[in-house]
Amino acid sequence: MTETTDFDARKTRASDWFRSLRDEIVAAFEGLEATHATGPFSASEPGRFEVTPTTRSTEDGSDAGGGLMSVMRGGRVFEKVGVNVSTVYGTLGEAAQKSMAARGVPGIETDPRFWASGISLVAHMQNPHAPAVHMNTRMFWTPNAWWFGGGSDLNPCIEYAEDTAHFHDTQKAWLDPHGATVYPELKAWADEYFYIPHRKRARGVGGIFMDDRNTGDWEADFALTQDIGRAFLPAYLPLVEKRRVQPFSDADKDAQLVHRGLYAEYNLVYDRGTKFGLATGHDANAVLMSLPPMAKWV
Repeated sequence: MTETTDFDARKTRASDWFRSLRDEIVAAFEGLEATHATGPFSASEPGRFEVTPTTRSTEDGSDAGGGLMSVMRGGRVFEKVGVNVSTVYGTLGEAAQKSMAARGVPGIETDPRFWASGISLVAHMQNPHAPAVHMNTRMFWTPNAWWFGGGSDLNPCIEYAEDTAHFHDTQKAWLDPHGATVYPELKAWADEYFYIPHRKRARGVGGIFMDDRNTGDWEADFALTQDIGRAFLPAYLPLVEKRRVQPFSDADKDAQLVHRGLYAEYNLVYDRGTKFGLATGHDANAVLMSLPPMAKWV
């Protein structure tokens, strides 16, 4: 098997995995909506995802891939949640090419072809006691390089130490089989990456994050990426199940809106995925899906 053929098969495996993870998460979130029978917002209709195909635009109109944007708005549990998958390819524009070259991607100056696939999720909750959350994983390929990236982090506006501990402990349990240093490394990376310099604070209580993951062993790196995805639901669902029924005050809701302002600032100013998606012509609505439905600045 040639290297090109081998990576064609690997691309398919990665893209299929991201799609299967998307399907699992969408089903779980709609299940939360259906079972929310008591507590705030339970009298409303359960939310369902609206699914829209997305495309990557190119100047010459050539096929450049796309994906699915799945968004639920105004549910019982989720005020807004998006679970997107995409597989895009083509030629990097000049700005993206220079950015990749600056990051040390070999050969990108002379051969700007690329392929990228991944899943991206952001959930903003109705109940301010239920934490917002972000998760994404992705694979990126060029003719001379490949890598994986992503992670998940918890963004409560009202913090509970036991919720934070559960989120981190679950992720650690899934990552420990990949080596004793992996979880501490990815946790520290998340603490650094999800920091808002102009606010001098983190946007949440952290999680795990990696980028440019290429140990030379594609299978091992893909397995780690899969377990980052597998860790998400057991780390997050119990927190939502516990907090969705909790009473809240106007002050709690106000705190939620202010915290969402931090989230919006980070995603628009610093997030690497947002910048890449917009720079490479992917559907702007899908790229900006992460923004909250309502936010407030003091």
